[in-house]
Amino acid sequence: MRPLLVSLLSAVCLFALAAPAPEAKPLKVLMVTGGCCHDYENQKLILAEGISARANVEFTVVHEEGPGGKKDKTHRISIYEKDNWAEGYDVILHNECFGGVEDVAFVERIAKAHFNGVPAVMLHCSTHSYRMAKTDEWRKCIGQTSMSHEKNRDLKVKNIAEGHPVMKGFPKEWLDAKDELYKNEKLWENFVPLAKAYGEDTKMDHNVIWVNRYGEGKVFGTTLGHNNSTMEDPVYLDLVTRGLLWACGKLGEDGKPLPGYESKQK
Repeated sequence: MRPLLVSLLSAVCLFALAAPAPEAKPLKVLMVTGGCCHDYENQKLILAEGISARANVEFTVVHEEGPGGKKDKTHRISIYEKDNWAEGYDVILHNECFGGVEDVAFVERIAKAHFNGVPAVMLHCSTHSYRMAKTDEWRKCIGQTSMSHEKNRDLKVKNIAEGHPVMKGFPKEWLDAKDELYKNEKLWENFVPLAKAYGEDTKMDHNVIWVNRYGEGKVFGTTLGHNNSTMEDPVYLDLVTRGLLWACGKLGEDGKPLPGYESKQK
């Protein structure tokens, strides 16, 4: 090989090694929220601000109630009326409570986006949403069927998967003060339990943190988070952030964001 050509190739290789990697774009997160029984006005801020302080994300929030702002369990979030409702987003964070919706086609349209590969984060009452619809697709998407919860009380949450990236940094046992224990009635085939809490009514443990695979979509879920005080807790915000990153394939085995997906806030 001629000396000049060798020199040029060497220069190109050195430039490639020295050039910085392209900066990672923020994950585009669609948060869908609203409905019965919770302070969604403040929770959307708690979640958006808390996760943004921990990961490289950009939030779009769709918050709807019923007519006139009434907390209506039967309200249909307008964005879900479109077949391509999730297009343009890297992950959907569901924090909604619309248990009275019965329209099967509407509910299956929501689930289909995740079946086709859009990652999901399911928080608290999202597990009880759409439970009146005579279809299991939303429940398969979540990973479990749950129709009721115990009274509001302190929960001792036990980490049963300390080696899983989502649970790295989560305490062996965490006192979740004044929350609701959702009863597991059925666990679907791709459900992977990560943490449990004891049910006083049923005299058995129930899964309260998990991951799931629904079609091509990865799902992180937790039934914890009834009160703002739980959502504001750094343990909770750390957990949900790891779950979101995991669902997007941006969480390392050490439980930390992959390079470029750390928070850009100072």
